Amino acid sequence: MKTPEKLLDGWEAGGGDRRILSDPGTAHLVVEGRKITSAHTIPGLTVDSCETDEGIEARIRLAAGVRLDRPVHLCMGMLGHTGSQKIVMDVALEASALARFITHCVFPEARQIRHVMEASARLEPGAELHYTETHVHGPQGGVLVLPKARVKVARGGRYFSAFNLTTGQVGELEIDYDVELEEQAVAELVARIFGHGHDRIRIRERIVLAGAHSRGLIKSRIALEDDACAEVTGITEGRAAGSRGHVDCMEIVKDRAVANAVPIVTVTHPDAKVTHEAAIGSIDRRQLETLMAHGLDSDEAVRLVVDGILS
Repeated sequence: MKTPEKLLDGWEAGGGDRRILSDPGTAHLVVEGRKITSAHTIPGLTVDSCETDEGIEARIRLAAGVRLDRPVHLCMGMLGHTGSQKIVMDVALEASALARFITHCVFPEARQIRHVMEASARLEPGAELHYTETHVHGPQGGVLVLPKARVKVARGGRYFSAFNLTTGQVGELEIDYDVELEEQAVAELVARIFGHGHDRIRIRERIVLAGAHSRGLIKSRIALEDDACAEVTGITEGRAAGSRGHVDCMEIVKDRAVANAVPIVTVTHPDAKVTHEAAIGSIDRRQLETLMAHGLDSDEAVRLVVDGILS
């Protein structure tokens, strides 16, 4: 099945490159609605995927010691106005493996679309995974996005996740991530979102520092305008000696937007340390005036400031 051009256009609007579909050295998986339109794997990486009544299921394995020099590209989306798509993904990196995943989720004409992502990941000792997910939405905001992830990182493993939704209207978004770290493991969760209109954003991210000398960071950068609202909950639990965690949330509001930040820190070991900071406020007026004095109009100045916050 040929991948629709509109899906590829949306992919590239989010920073992707359709040329990887013809690159034999780059693994990829492309899904439109409930159909797999293109798939390719490379030595050391196993991708078992199948279509279901609700969407697709994929089981991804990277062999021990394999360190991919090119990202694995995933593109998922729906081109119609209505419908639903459920992606179930199970990822495992064996010992000392390294991979980068770049995912684009494209919904350019959504009016009433439900997109569900249920992911689980297991990183064996010394493995490292970088996962970036970028959404490209249309101007209508007709998408309900429900990403859920459960991640376990073994001794010395490293997990980095970034969720970006700054193109088009969000619609409704509910992020639910849980990461558990064993000894000397590291995790970083970053979310960058720009809400408009009547967008509704809810984020719950949790890192459990279960192993000695584990490290975790939860970082959220949210910008809101019009009547958008957001509630961000960052949870870090320090359970082991020498574990360190930090929750960092910044939300910028404009117009009638409403923002809430709920950092939750729990320490159950005397040699663990967890810190947090949350800042909510409007865009600095003096900064806007400076930019406008250099020739930008009000909207351009606001966008430049927001881009700086979300970068």
